[in-house]
Amino acid sequence: MKILLTQRLFIVLSLLALLVTVVTAKTSRPNVLIVIADDLNKDCVGIYGNKDVKTPNIDHLAREGMRFNLAFTSTAMCAPTRQQMYTGLYPVKSGAYPNHSRVKQGTKSLVHYLKALGYRVGLSGKRHFGPPDSFPFEQLSNKVNPAAIREFVNRDQNQPFCLVVTSDSPHVPWTSGDSSQYNPSKLTVPPYLVDTKEMRLSLTRYYGEITDLDREVGLCMKILKNAQQVKNTAMIFTTEQGAQYPGCKWTCYENGLSVGFIVRWPGVVKPGSVTDAMIHYVDIVPTLIQMAGGSPIDGLDGRSFLGVLQGKTIHHNTVTYGVHTQMNAIGSPPTGYAVRSVRVGKWKYIMNLNHKVTYKNALTKNDKENYWASWLREAKTNPGAARLVERYLNRPPEELYDLSKDPYELNNLVEEEINSKLKNRLRKQLQDWMASQGDQGHATELAARRKKK
Repeated sequence: MKILLTQRLFIVLSLLALLVTVVTAKTSRPNVLIVIADDLNKDCVGIYGNKDVKTPNIDHLAREGMRFNLAFTSTAMCAPTRQQMYTGLYPVKSGAYPNHSRVKQGTKSLVHYLKALGYRVGLSGKRHFGPPDSFPFEQLSNKVNPAAIREFVNRDQNQPFCLVVTSDSPHVPWTSGDSSQYNPSKLTVPPYLVDTKEMRLSLTRYYGEITDLDREVGLCMKILKNAQQVKNTAMIFTTEQGAQYPGCKWTCYENGLSVGFIVRWPGVVKPGSVTDAMIHYVDIVPTLIQMAGGSPIDGLDGRSFLGVLQGKTIHHNTVTYGVHTQMNAIGSPPTGYAVRSVRVGKWKYIMNLNHKVTYKNALTKNDKENYWASWLREAKTNPGAARLVERYLNRPPEELYDLSKDPYELNNLVEEEINSKLKNRLRKQLQDWMASQGDQGHATELAARRKKK
């Protein structure tokens, strides 16, 4: 009798242990849903301080999660940004440093790492990466498709998933959304833009598309709620890079490289929290791997910031680097226009490696938004406008900014003698990092011509 009772007790305890193991595994391995905007300035999101634009769903997500103040991409161009996000590698190392490029053959991505850990990995929306072997997502749709997203989320609730939703908004042309909800005369024009009638009208179209993007974020939130997957899903929203405005996209200025990043993860992330921990897009893959219960991957440039999400630390990186390759970009001069940057604390140092050439791109060549011409007209009589135009077209070999006093990088301090030691130290730090990445500066810029796909 005692033997029988002992056997039964052993069976019961074993089943309980198994149940605990299953429950623990499920709760410790969250689903992940990542929504990526397309060319969205961080300062054009309500929760990041913009009082004009309407982003109620993004703002709500931030109130339920953690908002990062110091999140960065290393390059303000679509394809290189997305590929560093998915691979955990900086652009030159991966090979995807010009726009419309692809990573080196054999490069692995989050799809490989998470599938190996038992995840379903899908994508709904814009791809903009290659080759296919490096990014074997389950492609749900080429546009954000609520029905496809809903089916993927509900398909198998016993298997964790990672779903990336990549919007086309607010990439030019700004034709989606309702621009009429924004009165151009009542908008606040930021100081890095020239305040003209055409500029204000352009902002209404841009803001209208941002609000439409916010609608897509709300759809994803609703799908998770209806599927009862909110509590066990880490939902991430990020802005990708700066807008197609001067001093934003296609630059190494803060408005190009500094991105919005919000994480809601019930039971782990403190609701309404804000952090100044510095993270990079290359940190996303290591973080997802750790969240999924995997071990660190050798050779990645990023490292996990899971401790920040868990509230165990308020620190992460201390430095962030920027890379811009103009070669092969639409409207680029045949010489290209290589830019490199480093930010440490409040200081930002920039090298313009081909500064003798007038900077050109798709915006200056073919202004589809019809505001650049108004900048040039205003610059003829307005010294402030003239400085902004000159800042964009003709740059010095080096730039240095105190971001605590000059967040829009409008006052170059590089010639001040008091800053000479600082400038030299930052230049050396940047050059050392470039060498570690195999980045030869202008030679790497010229090599991009041969890498065009």
